Amino acid sequence: MKKYLSFFRMRFLMGLQYRAAAAAGVLTQFTWGFMELLVFRAFYKADASAFPMSFEAVASYIWLQQAFLALFMAWMVEAEIFSSIVDGNIAYEMCRPIHIYSMWFARSVANRVSKALLRCAPILVVALFLPKPYQLMLPQDPMTLFLFLLTMILGTLVTVAIGVIIYTSCCFTISAQGIRIFYASACELLSGQIVPLPFMPEVVQRVLKVLPFAAMQNVPFRIYSGDLSGRAMAEAIFLQIFWLIVLVGAGWRFAKFAEKKLVVQGG
Repeated sequence: MKKYLSFFRMRFLMGLQYRAAAAAGVLTQFTWGFMELLVFRAFYKADASAFPMSFEAVASYIWLQQAFLALFMAWMVEAEIFSSIVDGNIAYEMCRPIHIYSMWFARSVANRVSKALLRCAPILVVALFLPKPYQLMLPQDPMTLFLFLLTMILGTLVTVAIGVIIYTSCCFTISAQGIRIFYASACELLSGQIVPLPFMPEVVQRVLKVLPFAAMQNVPFRIYSGDLSGRAMAEAIFLQIFWLIVLVGAGWRFAKFAEKKLVVQGG
């Protein structure tokens, strides 16, 4: 375990060095967040009763999405891992007394957490002091805050677990571009990154809520905003735990298989 904690620490400290990139990201995310809010506001002014969430809940959802963008966005992947697979440097990694899956998992978690820590505080602070109804709401009670933090951790781990499977699948392709684009596009649509899942048709929601993508940002953000509670919340948390176990188990076995079948082109 020590060696994987070392990988986590090194990647985490490296991620904290990119402060200028984080500052630029914060400005970008503020701009994007305001654009989304204005679009939703226009629709809500037409007929607020036609939507499944209150505008205040949507505003909180959007600000949380922007603040913790690095934790859940599918396109925020580690290019170094893809490069090591494509150019053959993964052969050096396989010479180490480590398991590829565990190393990639630790690095991916560290990469996402370090980026999120640099960006989240300014966005959350400013969003809390915006005028109503555009501001970020405070959680209803301490239990809501606790469940939000718990599901944030679970959602991040599910996101990383899926990401490591995507890394591993690239061991069987010549180029990683196709897999990356397909995964990012599917994840944006199915996890609620484009619009919250409650805005989807009822039939579609029944399918999406049991998929692993719904166990990512969808659960913590809706718990925080008060849109997910009671039995539905308990089921969502159960699915997060279920998918985390399934994905980690499947990813571990897949990585072991890839190590045995991997062919490095060139040299």
